[in-house]
Amino acid sequence: MGRYDEVFQRSIHDPEGFWGEAAEAIHWYKKWDRVLDDSNRPFYRWFAGGELNTCYNALARHVEGGRADQVALIYDSPVTGTIRKFTYKELLDQVSRFAGALKGLGVGKGDTVIIYMPMVPQAAMAMLACARLGAIHSVVFGGFAPHELAIRIDDAKPKVIVSASCGIEVKKIIEYKSMLNKAIELAEHKPKACVILQRPQAKAEMISGRDFDWDELTAKAEPAACIPVKASDPLYILYTSGTTGKPKGIVRDNGGHAVALRWSLENIYDTKPGEVYWAASDVGWVVGHSYIVYGPLLTGCTTILYEGKPVGTPAPGAFWRVISEHDVKTLFTAPTAFRAIKRDDPQGEFLKKYDLSRFKYLFLAGERLDPDTYHWAHNLLHKPVIDHWWQTETGWPITANCVGIEPFPIKPGSSTKPVPGFDVQILDSNGAVLGPTQEGLVVVKLPLPPGTLPTLWQADERFLQSYMKIFPGYYFTSDGGFRDEDGYVYIMGRVDDVINVAGHRLSTGEMEEILAQHADVAECAVFAVHDSLKGQVPLGLAVLKAGARKDDAQLKKELVQMIREKIGPIACFNEATVVGRLPKTRSGKILRGTMRKIADGEPYTIPSTIDDPAILGEIEEALKKVGYAHKK
Repeated sequence: MGRYDEVFQRSIHDPEGFWGEAAEAIHWYKKWDRVLDDSNRPFYRWFAGGELNTCYNALARHVEGGRADQVALIYDSPVTGTIRKFTYKELLDQVSRFAGALKGLGVGKGDTVIIYMPMVPQAAMAMLACARLGAIHSVVFGGFAPHELAIRIDDAKPKVIVSASCGIEVKKIIEYKSMLNKAIELAEHKPKACVILQRPQAKAEMISGRDFDWDELTAKAEPAACIPVKASDPLYILYTSGTTGKPKGIVRDNGGHAVALRWSLENIYDTKPGEVYWAASDVGWVVGHSYIVYGPLLTGCTTILYEGKPVGTPAPGAFWRVISEHDVKTLFTAPTAFRAIKRDDPQGEFLKKYDLSRFKYLFLAGERLDPDTYHWAHNLLHKPVIDHWWQTETGWPITANCVGIEPFPIKPGSSTKPVPGFDVQILDSNGAVLGPTQEGLVVVKLPLPPGTLPTLWQADERFLQSYMKIFPGYYFTSDGGFRDEDGYVYIMGRVDDVINVAGHRLSTGEMEEILAQHADVAECAVFAVHDSLKGQVPLGLAVLKAGARKDDAQLKKELVQMIREKIGPIACFNEATVVGRLPKTRSGKILRGTMRKIADGEPYTIPSTIDDPAILGEIEEALKKVGYAHKK
């Protein structure tokens, strides 16, 4: 039995012993009474009776332990031309003072605070300051429309909202304050106060009596002490992207979260205290919570908060510069970032300018990693390119190549094996366990490990309906996939990304993998469109690499032939067209469902998470040219 098998089997068969040992890496004011409280299944609670403070574990513990002068956070902002470094001692001082400012506004243990900010250090400071006070933060992605922010205000009912005067998208200034004002106007719940970070790029008008200046408030605040909280007390609420109507608030507890993330940095990512870890994401997403802010700081690493893009700020070499300049060991980002770099610099010319000799791992997640992007990145970097899979709900990876335990050979298209603690199974629609290579529904046998969602914010019944009642005894991931004979897991996409062509269930993810192998294709999307004869047929959209030929008819012919050769005529793949770009959420997920509605002429709402709403008009025009997108 290898090292991974030994660790994994213990995590499944002795979860209390396994996670009890892992919890020794965290400081506790009071040790737990039980590692796992399973008295109210499926509402499992980890480290019941234990008390801790997440902010203390992320900052003060390291200052007291000899890391006071180590850099904790690097703020790298190509959009403002700023690089600023904060040591653990400096970050602790700033966080303590802002916690004091919040305390002065009446924020205490159990209160909620909404954070609506761009990618600036103060966003992380606000999160940690809430944790310090035992308050519950809910980060709403900066730049969300007022309506979407108002929905979240009404659900979380914050005592205070923390925001900024503006965000910056490449060269465009996005004024936040007017959107915040409108959201508060729309919301039934009114916050007691707003704290506004004034950025030099835009000056926000302040409302007397409600709005307070971040710098002025913090300058006169008394530093606040850490407040012990129960392990089961909420640390944060994070609303799932694309929510319509009443949002789904994922709850994260303090105890299990701290233990799981501390364990994950070394065992999954092979990143140790003192090393530099960079998650190129946003604090508004779960990746930002777990691996920009909490995971690296709980571990004693140096983390990077990057206010920029993979391309355009200023060039496709932006990531290589950051890695080289800040001695990054491990980078975690979305495949879409690398597809953008591949599109703009297909030969990797920009990489030649930088020294990446200390860079060791590239981890990708957030959407399926198509083999073509995997091979391009691997051949360019000559480093391990590691696909892994997880969800907002789980808070950390479900399947991964756990290089800190035992590295496995990489199989393109697979996110390797279940992470210790996650008993992953493949079921058919009747709940029967499927064998190797049989595609079905991906579930995790309960209990879920620490750090995963214990429930939804003030919605226990919705938690049960959404995740627990579909297959009793299992957490339902809503993803489809299979395991091969070696136990490697392949995630083929959301269950609703499987299309039904004349009674045959076909994976759009598999078709995308095939199309992505075309020499001229930078990225692509396949989704189902209505067909009066077959029910549904697949439609492909392709974005071309820089400098690629633009003959639509020839490209379409070649793409159709590729699907015919690899899947066969049964796929009924007869239509593909070129588009300038694909609509995505700000976290990089392609909006296939929205494109399907446009193609079928159905009414649709512009998703609150979309990166650029104007792109939907471009998609509609492209689809009309191939006979779709006609309103019913």
